[in-house]
Amino acid sequence: MDPSSKPGFIERLSTLLLREPEDREQLLSLLHGAFKRHLMDADALSIIEGALSVSDMAVRDIMVPRAQMDVIDIDATPEVIIEAVLNGAHSRFPAVGDSKDDVIGILLAKDLLRYFAGKEVDLRDTLRPAIFIPESKRLNVLLREFRASRNHMAIVVDEYGGVAGLVTIEDVLEQIVGDIEDEYDFDETEDNIVLDNTGRYRVKAVTEIEDFNAAFGTGFPDTDFDTVGGLVIHHLGRLPKRNEVVSIEGLRIQVLRADSRRVHTLLVDPQKGLPLDTPAS
Repeated sequence: MDPSSKPGFIERLSTLLLREPEDREQLLSLLHGAFKRHLMDADALSIIEGALSVSDMAVRDIMVPRAQMDVIDIDATPEVIIEAVLNGAHSRFPAVGDSKDDVIGILLAKDLLRYFAGKEVDLRDTLRPAIFIPESKRLNVLLREFRASRNHMAIVVDEYGGVAGLVTIEDVLEQIVGDIEDEYDFDETEDNIVLDNTGRYRVKAVTEIEDFNAAFGTGFPDTDFDTVGGLVIHHLGRLPKRNEVVSIEGLRIQVLRADSRRVHTLLVDPQKGLPLDTPAS
């Protein structure tokens, strides 16, 4: 048979769905059946499931809570603001007045380039309008609005009008494509450090430095960071990308899961110089 005549993924999936599902559960069952019969790979299945799930999720389910928001005090000096932007390592920041409830606009980090060029900068004039949305807004609706308005960030407000958090278009998209590597996910009840079958360790980024040191015989200080995720960020001087690898004091650390605002899971190989794609003996 001519390989070029083989049906593509869409044709095979269409054939599978000739038996029209009556509800979402049947649709998902058909998709999982397609995966088991190798009509689609794990990544495709994960993305389809993520796309279906966003219509059932609300902004409150994924927003960055108010307490964890990195904001800019609009009345601070440019030097203080630039330091906050560098430390936050985001491209957009809510600019506030008296408190986090007083969001007056969105500061884009790139708008600070004029300051570095020696030009006078009035930060209030550079702010972009802030978009306010309720906690109950559905993610599929929000994604559609983000695309239509070309906004990338929205401020989430509660029923009393107070700021409850923020959400970005990256946060929504990560619900669709951000959790592809399911084999690296942790059950919430599992330990923070788990040995896998290759001799390496899956480590939650929230693992405290003291516990990490005890497990790997290291002596990292906890003065500048409290967690192993903070250790990696401190070492790189920025948020790492998924699959990025760093070597710190004999440990090879691969970032398994990370999004635009935090690190989630790491793969730690304690054997110095051992390639990460080679199982430990």
